[in-house]
Amino acid sequence: MEFIAACIQLNAQDDINAGMEMAQQYVREAVSKGANFITLPENAFYMQEPGKGAPPSPDAAIALCSALARELKIWLLIGSVQMPAAENKSCNRSLLIDDQGNIVAHYDKIHLFDVTLKNGEHYHESARIAGGDKAVIAQMPWGKLGMTVCYDVRFPHLYRTLAQAGADFLSVPAAFTVTTGTAHWHVLLRTRAIENGCYVFAPAQCGSHPGNRHTYGHSLIVAPWGEIIAEASADKTGIITATIDTDKIAEARAMIPSLKHDRVFTLSASALNTW
Repeated sequence: MEFIAACIQLNAQDDINAGMEMAQQYVREAVSKGANFITLPENAFYMQEPGKGAPPSPDAAIALCSALARELKIWLLIGSVQMPAAENKSCNRSLLIDDQGNIVAHYDKIHLFDVTLKNGEHYHESARIAGGDKAVIAQMPWGKLGMTVCYDVRFPHLYRTLAQAGADFLSVPAAFTVTTGTAHWHVLLRTRAIENGCYVFAPAQCGSHPGNRHTYGHSLIVAPWGEIIAEASADKTGIITATIDTDKIAEARAMIPSLKHDRVFTLSASALNTW
């Protein structure tokens, strides 16, 4: 079975209405290129300077995407929006919309980006975001999608769990920093594809954002054998597409059937002293 997937690369700012309009234009353009499944990045419509107050409601943006999916008869992944959560925080939520405009699955980002980099960059996502605690797989017409967001990509056990539960595709919408993206973006995404025999869809933010934040771009679509089959530039918004051949999933898993070779094991603290 084949279909055309698209990743839309965006440059979200602090005007949600402008972000919605840009996303809509690119969704329509992706459909003109034949896309059946279209993905938007993390923080798809809006990025503000951290600490500048509560984000605006994403309800209108979600309604717009539902209407687009219904009108254009496509499946659409909103990479993430910030939804109200407990303790005056938000959850970083990814939503999957079917071709009737229905939200068929949502996933709240589990792993939060609390890091201090060598160059002095500091991020504390957990100060404003409440982490999720549930892995999510959604059925699509072409197979099953394992839903994740950005920093999750550094936690391989999440992806192994999704693949072992039947995921054929993995979504990794992101707003990766330039520093970490330059070092790790390509290798992490290719690794998640290779070790699980899955297609990976990774739509990304690019360019400069409020609060002196800079994102890496390079939206990717990766095949189950690890080949990058579509890639965006570093700093330009736009669309990448690729024809997805679902037979390639079984082909990769047949050649390297590692999903069948997982074993239960224990860790022995004294292992180094037993020989």
